[in-house]
Amino acid sequence: MFNLLLTLHILSAIWLMGHQISSAFWKARADRSGNPETVATTAQALVRSDFTFTLPGIVVLLGTGIWMAGLTGWDRFQELWLGTSFVLVIVMVIIWVAVLLPQQRRMARFAAETLEGVDQGRNYQRASKLWSMAGGVMTLIPVIVLFLMVFKP
Repeated sequence: MFNLLLTLHILSAIWLMGHQISSAFWKARADRSGNPETVATTAQALVRSDFTFTLPGIVVLLGTGIWMAGLTGWDRFQELWLGTSFVLVIVMVIIWVAVLLPQQRRMARFAAETLEGVDQGRNYQRASKLWSMAGGVMTLIPVIVLFLMVFKP
């Protein structure tokens, strides 16, 4: 059972990190295009893709991690590498819920309004900058967690 959970845990981490990196890539590409329709379509796709990829990735990652900790003993959270990793993943979830999701919705709304003739360029740029900064932190966190999980310092 433990090996199955570990496999699912690793796959969900890959799934989650892959989505985070590809989201940033496609959004940057859309923004650089300067095409309002491309920007609007991409912004809306980011909202949908987060519920398709990020949400299941987080649920499976946390679920399998907690389950494995339960199988091996809850005192494992006392180990610095594991406790720190858990806290960092919780911080990542908070950033996603409190900053990234709302900014994605704002970007999608502002981009759609721009297509309808309402100039929301400045508002879109503000939301985009905040999304990019928070997204950078949210992408860095799994890299730190990966280091902790592999090297167990």
